[in-house]
Order: sequence, then C-alpha cells, then structure tokens
Amino acid sequence: MAKENNPITIKKYANRRLYNTGTSAYVTLEDLATMVKKGEDFVVFDAKSGDEITHSVLTQIIFEQESKVGQSLLPITFLRQMIRFYGDSMQMLVPSYLEFTIEKLTSDQAKFRDKVAGGFGAPLAGPVFGPIEEQTRKNLALFNQALAMFTPFTPPGATSEKSPEESHEEPSAGSAAKTDLEGMKQQLQELQKKIEGLASKD
Repeated sequence: MAKENNPITIKKYANRRLYNTGTSAYVTLEDLATMVKKGEDFVVFDAKSGDEITHSVLTQIIFEQESKVGQSLLPITFLRQMIRFYGDSMQMLVPSYLEFTIEKLTSDQAKFRDKVAGGFGAPLAGPVFGPIEEQTRKNLALFNQALAMFTPFTPPGATSEKSPEESHEEPSAGSAAKTDLEGMKQQLQELQKKIEGLASKD
C-alpha cells in the first residue's frame, strides 16, 4: 500500500534522455504524458545536479501536446493573458485560482461529458455550453469567497477609530496589521476584476 503512494522517480540526463527508475528503461515525453493520463504520479530530477525539475518537464509535455494538430486546449486569448500576469502584483494568486478551477472541472467532468454527448444530436449551443458556463460562474463566486477569507473586511457603515495623532497614542501592532490587510484587500479586488474580465471574454 505504501508503495502505491510513492511517486516514480524519473531522471533526466545531459543528453535530454529520461530514465524511469521504476521500470529501468528510457522513456519519452509522450510516455510521461501517458503516465499522467493513467494517473501515475512521478517526479523528475536532473541526474547531474539532483535538482527537481518536474515543473519544467510537465511544461514541456504541455508544449508538445499543444503543438499537435487538433490537440490545443489553450486559447490564444488565455495565453496572452497568462503572459501579462507574469511579474504582475497578482501573480502569486493566479496559481491558486487555476488549481481551484481545474479541480472543480475535474470533479464535474462526468456531468459535462454527458451534456456534451447529449448535444451532438443538435446544434452546439446553449444546452451544451450553458451548464459549463454556469459552473464556471459558480467556481468564480466560490473562489471570490475564499479570497474574502484572507482578511476581515470592515462592515459597511462602520466608523473609523481615532487616528494615533488624535488619541496621542503610538501606533499599535494591530493598526499596522490592519494597514497590511487593507493593502491585501485592494490587491484581491484587482485580481477579481482581472478574473472577471477573463471569464467574460468568449
């Protein structure tokens, strides 16, 4: 049982060859893609330095899959927006949103497959994509609720306390933390606007 939970170790050599230590055989990126589809977990290490390079190898797999005719999953609009997020102040929150969305899509994939299969006898319109669009909106709402939990927002209409100057008191650690939370709140609101912009582009 414990063995099943251990990911397979893949070693990448200087000649770019990949070696599966579980099967004691060389493999290709296509082989690794097949392993992912089968649900087989693995980690990739640089054979020389020992550094883990799983992320870069998975990215290479996606690049190869996207290069195949009829296999593309990532729209150009999505790719351009992703590039814009690099170096942006919201960059650190994008992975969380993408993970949240793909997990929801994965958990609901059987339902979506049934909807798509049932729509092949008729034009691909609302009956097929309507539920997917509605689920996307629900996912966005749930994610926004999760983001809201990062900071205790001040209730509408609440009055502010006296400033340190007015009360003749030194700023407390609590007030400093509140300032930090307000800054985070503003950043989250900016991310929400960007996410909503992505969701509205068809």
